[in-house]
Amino acid sequence: MLKILEPYILTFIPIFVAVDAIGNIPLFISLVEGTSKKQRQKVILESITTATAVAILFMFVGKWVLRFIGITISDFQIGGGLLLFIISMRLLLPGASKTFLADGHHKDVGVFPLGTPLITGPAVLTTILMMLDSHGIIPTFVSLAVNMLFVWITLARADSIITLLGTGGTRAFSKIMYILLAAIGVMMVRRGIIGAFFL
Repeated sequence: MLKILEPYILTFIPIFVAVDAIGNIPLFISLVEGTSKKQRQKVILESITTATAVAILFMFVGKWVLRFIGITISDFQIGGGLLLFIISMRLLLPGASKTFLADGHHKDVGVFPLGTPLITGPAVLTTILMMLDSHGIIPTFVSLAVNMLFVWITLARADSIITLLGTGGTRAFSKIMYILLAAIGVMMVRRGIIGAFFL
């Protein structure tokens, strides 16, 4: 039983870390501040729809695009791993936040910046391609769908989660996720180097 679930667990965890659903909550609250409950629900629906659509589109055409421009999986592992590492380091620095990924408010905050790049951004897209290569399309797709469901729940219950964890607790959880993201980035670079030069 555990052997059957193993690829799903191994794909779920890196995508969960890259999505950082809990870490997005404070920014989500700031983006929807002053809106009605109905407007907030609309933003959540738009953000999940956008994030899922972008991720699924990239899942099916990402490798084709890479192959078309002559980029190997090893190249993508090294470049993507470095990108994940840099993003995580920027987010780990004192005073840093995800606002460097998206500036300003917009009437369609559910699409941009919330749907992309905050929920489905470079880290998620890179991780998805790596999981596709390592574990196949079905575990990656299922893990992505479960993660998007989790994001929807966390955004819908954002106020309760902030009350439960507190601002400090939410920030601490995010920092742990960023450290794991940095480690995943290093792992991708290591695998890419091995694939490019030793296999």
